[in-house]
Amino acid sequence: MKFSRRTFLHLAAGGVSLPVLPPLALAQSYPTRPARIVVPFPPGQATDTVGRLVGQSLTERLGQGFVIENRTGAGGTIGTEAVAHSTPDGYTLLLNGLSGAFNATLYKKPDFDFLRDLAPVASIGGGPYVMVINPSVPAKTVPEFIAYAKANPGKLNMGSSGNGSVSHVFGELFKMETGIELVHVPNRGGYIADLLGGQTQVVFGTIAASITLISAGKLRALAVTTAARSAALPQVPAIGESVPGYDGSQWYGICAPKDTPPAIVNKLNSEINAALGDANLKARFADLGVDPTPTTPAGFGKFMATETEKWAKVIRTAKLKPE
Repeated sequence: MKFSRRTFLHLAAGGVSLPVLPPLALAQSYPTRPARIVVPFPPGQATDTVGRLVGQSLTERLGQGFVIENRTGAGGTIGTEAVAHSTPDGYTLLLNGLSGAFNATLYKKPDFDFLRDLAPVASIGGGPYVMVINPSVPAKTVPEFIAYAKANPGKLNMGSSGNGSVSHVFGELFKMETGIELVHVPNRGGYIADLLGGQTQVVFGTIAASITLISAGKLRALAVTTAARSAALPQVPAIGESVPGYDGSQWYGICAPKDTPPAIVNKLNSEINAALGDANLKARFADLGVDPTPTTPAGFGKFMATETEKWAKVIRTAKLKPE
């Protein structure tokens, strides 16, 4: 039986119970109209690029547009909270990432909780940042850099894309694990330019932003931030090879508002996991230093909780504050 919109509203207003689609039918019919993926960061950043690639894949696979909406501000919390408070119908999704786990500690809000108010849908992928230095620094390895920093306490500047950003927190973890002093110099719009110009001496930045400069010899890569080496920079060691226990990985995933129907969550998870096996998408991700990490919604939720707890300890110990 089909209802016109006018009939639907008339019946609903009169308190008449309307038929509810069973889970299988709900999943089979979804989506019936375009959906939006909120990216809580500006266009052009790695998070935005990942979101657009996923949106394009879902559009092709499901036959409805999955449109990117950049909703920025407060380190990503504005867009994240907007999704959490959206209708849980599968038509508003969030391109989530490590910053969300940071913000759970950096921004305390009584009406919003990162883990409680979002439904994990699918893990997309992750990968390292890279520790790069200005070539004027007389160090070619992590141990040499640590020794130089200890011999020159407080004289080296560490750039980042902002207080509480991934580049900042990864740097703070390095300081904590090695006992060195680095002066934090945030610059949201040009932290790589600061490094090139010598205003800062070290940055923990994205591979995508620095790989060309590394190849040209304008920056020197000392190590990647993950526990293992990266296929994107196979000759560059991992920080953990000389600083045992150090491990920092940027990651991305899709979330929805809590109470989104499980049938829709599971369908999205299945479609995203299938897309992650596509050779073309893998190649695009490889250019960003991102390795696909397909898993179940429950698996992604457990990972989000683990990451939130892990980085909360770093943020509290370093006494970090948001901008």
